[in-house]
Amino acid sequence: MTKIDRYIFVLFARTTLICFCSLAGVFVVFHAFNNLDELAKQTDDGTSMATVLAAYYGPYMLLLFDWTASIITLTAMLFTIGWLRRSGELTALLAAGVNHGRILRPMLVLSFLVCALQVVNREVLIPPYRDLLTTKPGELASESAQKMLPSYDKSSGILVEGNGLYSAEGIIKDPGFRLYASYANFGDTVTGNTAQWQESTGDRPSGYLVTGVSRPANIDKLPSGLLLLASARQGLNGQALDGQELDGQDRNSQKAEKYGRPVLITPRDAPWLKPNECFVSTTLNPEVLRDNPRSTRLTAMPELIRRVRNSSVHSSDALRVMLHERFLRAPLDFCLVLLGLPLVVNRGDKRLFSVVGQAMGIVLLFFGLKTVAGGMGGGGYLFSPSMAAWVPLLVLGPFAFVRYRDVQIQ
Repeated sequence: MTKIDRYIFVLFARTTLICFCSLAGVFVVFHAFNNLDELAKQTDDGTSMATVLAAYYGPYMLLLFDWTASIITLTAMLFTIGWLRRSGELTALLAAGVNHGRILRPMLVLSFLVCALQVVNREVLIPPYRDLLTTKPGELASESAQKMLPSYDKSSGILVEGNGLYSAEGIIKDPGFRLYASYANFGDTVTGNTAQWQESTGDRPSGYLVTGVSRPANIDKLPSGLLLLASARQGLNGQALDGQELDGQDRNSQKAEKYGRPVLITPRDAPWLKPNECFVSTTLNPEVLRDNPRSTRLTAMPELIRRVRNSSVHSSDALRVMLHERFLRAPLDFCLVLLGLPLVVNRGDKRLFSVVGQAMGIVLLFFGLKTVAGGMGGGGYLFSPSMAAWVPLLVLGPFAFVRYRDVQIQ
C-alpha cells in the first residue's frame, strides 16, 4: 500500500466514522427524549444516567450499524471524493496518470471490510442482546412475562401455549399442552404452574419440565404417554393393539420402545421426576414460542437453520426467505456500494448534495426491489423463497459489475 493509498484509506475511514456517529447521535437524542422518564427510573438503584444510557444504547449502536453500514459507506465515499475534488488533490492525481479505479481501490477495500464486519456483528454480537433490543425501556425493570406464540408440534400432536414466557430463563407461565394425538389416560390437556425448558442430555430428550401439574390430577400414578408408531397399530399376531393396552406395558421394555416413543413422561417411569411433575418431550424451544417477529430477525443464522430444519415446527415461506437473504446479505450490501460508483466519479453534476440525492434514489430502488421480491416469495407469489432472495442480486449484480468495470477505465 502506497502513501497515497494510506491517505485515502484513513480519510475514507474517518469520514465513514463521522457519518455513523452523526446518525447515531441523532438516533440517541430522539429516542432518549421520547423515553426519558422510563430511562430515569432505572437510576433509582444508584446507577448513573451515563451508565444506563451506555447499557441500553450500546446494543442499539450494533443494530444501527447493521441497518445502515452499506448506506453510510456509500455516502462516505461520495463525501471523500467530494473533499478530494474540492481540495484539488483529485485533479493532481488524475493529472499524474492515476485513473479513478486506482484512486477508489482503498475505499473499495475498506467497504469490503465493513461488509465483513457487518456479518460478524449480525451473527455474533447482536443475538445475545435480542431481549434488550425488543423490549421497551419501561419494561426493562419489570419482571413481567413476555407474550408467547402458541405453537403446534407436528411430530407429537401437541399445542404448546401459556399465559407468558420468560425467554431468558426458558420458563412458561401457566403452561397448557393441548393433546391432539391419542395419549391414553391423559385426556385432552396437560396443565401446570410452570414449564422449564431443558435441552437433551444423554438418553433424556429435550422438552419442558412441568411442575405443579393440575391436569391430569393423578399424574403420579399414570404410566408415561407413548406416541404410537404406525407399526404399533397392529399387534404381534396381527391383532389390533390400542393405546390403552400399550400404556399398560413396561415403559422401559424394548417392546414398548418398539411400538412408540415416550412423549409425556411421568414420575412412575422416571425416577428423576419429583411428585406432581411431568416431562413433555418436544423440540419447540422458547425461541419458537416468542411472539415477536423482530426477535426472529435478530436471531443468528445457525438458529434459523435449526428452526427451518425442525420437522416439528411449521416454517413459513417468509422465514425461509429470511434465511436465504441472510446468506446473500453481504454480497448485496457490497453490490449497493458498486452501484453508486458512477456517482462518485461523476464528471457532470459536481454538486455534492445533488449527487447524494441521486445516491439516495439508488438506495430506494435497491431496497424497494428487495422488499417486493421478499414479499412475493413470502406470500408464495411467482417466486420460491430461495429465488425471491436471489432476484435482487441477479437483477442488480450485472449492473454493479458493469459500473465497476467502467470506473476502472476512467
